[in-house]
Amino acid sequence: MTGFKETYGRKPKLAVWKFASCDGCQLSLLDCEDELLALTGEVEIAYFLEASRATVKGPYDVSLVEGSVTTPHDAERIKKVRKVSKTLITIGACATAGGVQALRNFADVTDFTRVVYAHPEFIKTLATSTPISEHVFVDFELRGCPINKMQLVEVINAFLNGRKPVTPSHSVCLECKKQGNVCVMVAGGKPCLGPVTQAGCGAICPAFARGCFGCFGPMELPNASSLMGWWKKHLGATDDEVIRALRTFNAGAEVFRKEGEAHGN
Repeated sequence: MTGFKETYGRKPKLAVWKFASCDGCQLSLLDCEDELLALTGEVEIAYFLEASRATVKGPYDVSLVEGSVTTPHDAERIKKVRKVSKTLITIGACATAGGVQALRNFADVTDFTRVVYAHPEFIKTLATSTPISEHVFVDFELRGCPINKMQLVEVINAFLNGRKPVTPSHSVCLECKKQGNVCVMVAGGKPCLGPVTQAGCGAICPAFARGCFGCFGPMELPNASSLMGWWKKHLGATDDEVIRALRTFNAGAEVFRKEGEAHGN
């Protein structure tokens, strides 16, 4: 397989962009350490304000976008990012599902601004927090809150070499089985979103006898309705508890959103 440099005779330009987020996914890239050193040998990091103020003008071969769209300004800015990006990859729950800030989607955002800001009239914000894909075409979505750094390296490597990224689409339950974890839901009677959540975290919470919180969003073809029915029948979960579980890091993900709405407002 011919790589980018062999094809074009130069290093590809990589840009990293921030929208409404906590910066955790960008920090995951910096946390790659040895892998990051190897990456800088293969790409030109042209725009990455989290790491350096030095920037190189686009267009860019690969853009990584962290964060959701929550302001009119960002709704216009993401279009400009898309225009100068050959490949656009969204990273993290905020960029792929609206993030924790998508909780505003289920309430009146003006109520929040009145409580938080002394002069809410100066705040220019949208009524909703939406994923990047609702505004521009996205070439690939990498889930997680935060993302798995090794998955990020795999995705970048794949696009640089013109192949499809190899990332899991199965549930956290498979990770638990591989690690020999005792099921916290069936054996421990604790609510767990593992059966409907995409793998990628290494089943961190179940490994410590805690239910999965759904950090990586819905898995491929999840049956959230069946799981929530099991919660209510066997664990005595209330509608409020179901809604609260589904409205965390990936509250705006379609499957979680629709299932939450099925149990109340």
